[in-house]
Amino acid sequence: MTTRIAALVAIIFLFVPAPGRAAENLSDADRAAIRQVIQSQLDAFKRDDGAAAYAFATPMIQQKFGTAEHFMTMVRTAYPAVYRPKAVEFRELASSDDMGVMQKVFFVGPDGAGVLAFYQMERQPDGSWKISGCFVTVAPDTSV
Repeated sequence: MTTRIAALVAIIFLFVPAPGRAAENLSDADRAAIRQVIQSQLDAFKRDDGAAAYAFATPMIQQKFGTAEHFMTMVRTAYPAVYRPKAVEFRELASSDDMGVMQKVFFVGPDGAGVLAFYQMERQPDGSWKISGCFVTVAPDTSV
């Protein structure tokens, strides 16, 4: 399992550019909208509002899980730090041709462990932003 996590982290860092490389092309409004989408989904998790949380995922993610209930079950079991964080800190926003727009968010999970999440964001045809994936790795620090 540790080898799989290390490999995933290596892949993520291979494709996620250094902060500021291409993210400066995003407008302040885009940056604010991306953060708001993620924060709104976190707020929905806090309320156990599966329908609202599910609505912030792209149509592809929604199709993959089929229902808000299946999506919430996955989040509760695979992403406990995201589902019930003790602390949240938005970090850098970056973009690349390979991975698109990635928002880094640091979480302190219910167990006190630090987790770094990489939210892959996708602009929708109407101009809004939705979450198209979230990759989580153990964070090198435990403080916000």
